[in-house]
Amino acid sequence: MRLLIVGTLKGQLTAATKIAMEKGASVTHAENNDQAMAVLRGGKGADLLLVDVSLDIRDLVMRLEAEHIHVPIVACGISSDARAAVAAIHAGAKEYIPLPPDPELIAAVLGAVANDSRELIYRDEAMAKVIKLAQQVAGSEASVMITGESGTGKEVLARYLHSRSARARKPFISINCAAIPEHLLESELFGHEKGAFTGAVARRIGKFEEASGGTLLLDEISEMDVRLQSKLLRAIQERVIDRVGSTRPVPVDIRIVATSNRNLAEAVRAGTFREDLLFRLNVVNLKLPPLRERPADVLELAQHFARKYAEANGVPARPISAEARRVLATNRWPGNVRELENTMHRAVLLAQGDEIGPEAILTPDGDRLDIAKTQPAVAHATQAAEQVTRALVGRTVADVERDLILETLKHCLGNRTHAANILGISIRTLRNKLNEYADGGVAVPPPNAGEYQRAATG
Repeated sequence: MRLLIVGTLKGQLTAATKIAMEKGASVTHAENNDQAMAVLRGGKGADLLLVDVSLDIRDLVMRLEAEHIHVPIVACGISSDARAAVAAIHAGAKEYIPLPPDPELIAAVLGAVANDSRELIYRDEAMAKVIKLAQQVAGSEASVMITGESGTGKEVLARYLHSRSARARKPFISINCAAIPEHLLESELFGHEKGAFTGAVARRIGKFEEASGGTLLLDEISEMDVRLQSKLLRAIQERVIDRVGSTRPVPVDIRIVATSNRNLAEAVRAGTFREDLLFRLNVVNLKLPPLRERPADVLELAQHFARKYAEANGVPARPISAEARRVLATNRWPGNVRELENTMHRAVLLAQGDEIGPEAILTPDGDRLDIAKTQPAVAHATQAAEQVTRALVGRTVADVERDLILETLKHCLGNRTHAANILGISIRTLRNKLNEYADGGVAVPPPNAGEYQRAATG
């Protein structure tokens, strides 16, 4: 990771620098806010700022926001004054650490705040196949497209590819194409010259130049505007970029990894994604299966997160009880690994006794995960299935399936997403089925509808 240390603090930050470098960080120094902004604009970049609490942290935060530079700040100081720490947090710092620096505290901050300590945990054969392919292509220069549902670990896999490549000691730069407004994304990617647009107070190096020599992750690339896709395609093909407001091409040396949770082939057919860009990016496709399709990973990940958050929160590490393991293993995890991680974090904090029991496995609303499944709509779906089963004789599978889908949708008040989750099918599959029924003359409840009447047949 890249650490930018701002300030002097009478030499105490020199010790912090040494510790950070021993932990594998590359460190750059700036004496004040002006120098820090110059470093960030100049392309060296940073994953974390460690800032002297005596500096104007609020001013630095406002400057970063004004230029759309997103990097977390940790304040540090030799004062034991709690008010200084509180003021730094209020000003926008994520954490405050006292100096002289403690090696373990520095390591924890680097890992937690910069989020650079993610591990690849897997046991299921479905995931093992993906990792094997990733290992085969990691050392190449080929562009890689990583696809899968939200929360499956696409960025973690991208970092894994980078760590096993010849570029591992160079920057890994990530940009979320869905999180940045369309009119700012071009500047974020390619940089800009001073005065290129309102607010461009100085030259700014973009992510392409910042990642030169290393890997650039284009996260959720399907959300990028078609116009900008054309400029991206040129950058990938010719290995040169144009800063906004400049006429001088800048050469770049990067490897592209892109991610998407959408079907890009469908986006091409819909005209929202360029086919030639997809060909350039999709040299190798790594498709991450959802957590429900890799059941052996659920408990492996749950145990990993239980240990991780016990250590992070300073609580005793507890084993997961047999009943809690059953609850975890039978849940469908629509939010995938991200949902499981948050669930285990809560469980670590709320568990009592010697084990993490099912009473600590809660939804974000605070309901027990095993009990939350038996909500009225789910219970009705079960009852509908039982009724259909008793009347199976003389009916086709298609008829049984249709009645179960429509009954479930009816009691979800037309909510397609809720019904798909209960039925255990994708929202796309559900919509296709409903279109098929409608074309066949069967009335389908619109979204948020209640009771409905079946179309007359005969």
